[in-house]
Amino acid sequence: MTTQMQRPTPTLPPSSAQAPAQAPAPASRDTSAQTRPVIKPTRPLYVVKAGSATLDRGTIHKELADLVARGARVLLVAGGATGIERHYAAVGRPMPHLRLTNGDSVRYCPPEEMTHLVDAYERVTLPAVERELRALGLSVFTSVAARGGLVTGRANRPLKAVSGEGRTLVVRDHRAGVPTGVDVDGLTALLEAYDVVCLSPPVADPAGGAPLNVDADVLAAVLTGALGADHLRLVTGTAGLLTDPAVPGSTLYDAYPGEGAKYAGGRMRQKVRAAEIAMRDSGADVAITGPHTMSEPSGWTRFWRTKEPAADLGLLTRVVCVPSVSRDEAELAVYLAEWCRERGIDAHVDEAGNLVATRGDGPRRLLLLGHLDTVPHHWPAEWRDGELWARGSVDAKGSLANFLEVLAHADIPEDGQLRVVGAVEEEISSSKGAFHVRDRYPADAVVIGEPSGSGTLTLGYFGLFKLRVTASVPSGHSAGMDAVSAPDHLIDVLGRIRAAVLAQAPDALSAVIDVRVENGRERSTATGILNFRVPPRVDVEALTTAALGHVRDDVRVDVLRATPGHAGGRSSALVKVFTRAFAQAGIRPRFVVKKGTSDMNTLATTWHDVPMVAYGPGDSALDHTDEERIDPMEYRTARTLLADAVHRWFALSEGSRR
Repeated sequence: MTTQMQRPTPTLPPSSAQAPAQAPAPASRDTSAQTRPVIKPTRPLYVVKAGSATLDRGTIHKELADLVARGARVLLVAGGATGIERHYAAVGRPMPHLRLTNGDSVRYCPPEEMTHLVDAYERVTLPAVERELRALGLSVFTSVAARGGLVTGRANRPLKAVSGEGRTLVVRDHRAGVPTGVDVDGLTALLEAYDVVCLSPPVADPAGGAPLNVDADVLAAVLTGALGADHLRLVTGTAGLLTDPAVPGSTLYDAYPGEGAKYAGGRMRQKVRAAEIAMRDSGADVAITGPHTMSEPSGWTRFWRTKEPAADLGLLTRVVCVPSVSRDEAELAVYLAEWCRERGIDAHVDEAGNLVATRGDGPRRLLLLGHLDTVPHHWPAEWRDGELWARGSVDAKGSLANFLEVLAHADIPEDGQLRVVGAVEEEISSSKGAFHVRDRYPADAVVIGEPSGSGTLTLGYFGLFKLRVTASVPSGHSAGMDAVSAPDHLIDVLGRIRAAVLAQAPDALSAVIDVRVENGRERSTATGILNFRVPPRVDVEALTTAALGHVRDDVRVDVLRATPGHAGGRSSALVKVFTRAFAQAGIRPRFVVKKGTSDMNTLATTWHDVPMVAYGPGDSALDHTDEERIDPMEYRTARTLLADAVHRWFALSEGSRR
């Protein structure tokens, strides 16, 4: 479906020193939803707040460009203290301030002053951002948030201030407020159309009058919640939140709700407030970073919205707090690599984006292959009624966290090597990470990290045969005699292809998982994605031949995936060490071949003689559902059993590992 994007129409009058700024007409979410196309973004969203002191440096612009290069959408929220000072100096206007009864000093913003504040952003701060980012080859949209009602707010109550003579005053015309409404559809359209969207205060006041000045950190937090952002970065001039402001290296690395405020003073109070708002209103990964950068881990304070109930659940809790939908695994991979290095484990992120953590360099190699990514629709992680509710808690961050805990504590013999890989893009057809593993990290045996329950060992998976079928017809009115529409044609073709494939593989499972229609001037087309889950030992080449036999001038068939099924027996040494570990734990195991597909299938395309099983905690019936959750005892049981199986595998004598 083609979507046309439009910049919002500014409703503020042109800025000038003579004309006071007028409030833009408010735009509600409901109204805009009725008139704008619905867009379903699939790329991750970063909201990055940077003050003008940070924007004056080149580092942050390059880091934003790097995010765009990784495929992310980027919403930059620009603060403007330095830009405002420059503008007032340029026009020769004194900047008014108020002295509050608590001793703080704030910029005084009566209605006539808001024009100059808007001018400062539009003439100094935003043009500089646009210039720097365009120089890096990025497309950029910049605006104060009040324009077009992109963000609306609510005015604060009157302020109590102190006059020059020391008398207490009630100031009623101070145009300050808090952001409360976001034009989600408008901003989503802009984020799809531009590499970087940059907003700044002020916001519109739906009650009328001049725009409202708001704190830029809080604005970023509100945007994070409204847009369902994946990551919020509050970039500042210090190395995160310092426990002692006089000591530059006293970074508080991990903060939980309510813990940061006691260390925050001055402007840092607003950043901590913003982080708390984002934790409350979103499932985003939130951090204060610096100085003036997002890329130095030693300068990060990361905020975790939920705390583990026991120390051994810490890694599990944190990995589910970092969103990592397919193609957005970088933040989680970097975090886990750092977690490994803190424990003396050799770890890095490879060219494909996989986490690779290794102990030992001997010739006996056991690979534990999990995956970093999840399906979309993350939500705030939460310990509820003794269980961890979060996207990925079952599929398959529970398995990956167990792999890393076992790696950290296992006794590796001198002739052994234990490697954990957290692969990227397992949940999408590319399987980029697994193909990289297949070609780079050979092993003598493999455990795949997928949920099947602590009492179940998975011996194999069905394969995946996935087709894109496009049928076209001449454009015409559907009321014509004997008219056949493009969807009619597609339905007929899909039926014939399905029958032909099932004739080759009667036990396969099939489903049409997507259908799209486009009506062109000369021809109309309908495209469907036809998915088959095929049992092990089915010849996918024969399935391909059967499907492609239906290609015609008006029918196109693209094979998106043709990965065979794979299943090993129970006789391998790897299965036997698990069987003994089950017995040691008093568990009578189940052995299954699952109808889904995993990275085992990808490795098996060339690793023909390598024993492989899949093992991991959690109920796989919860995969990809909003009920996804894991019980801590289930997680612990699987970890203990895995550790025992790994120990037993390394204890096998030479020549008995097959």
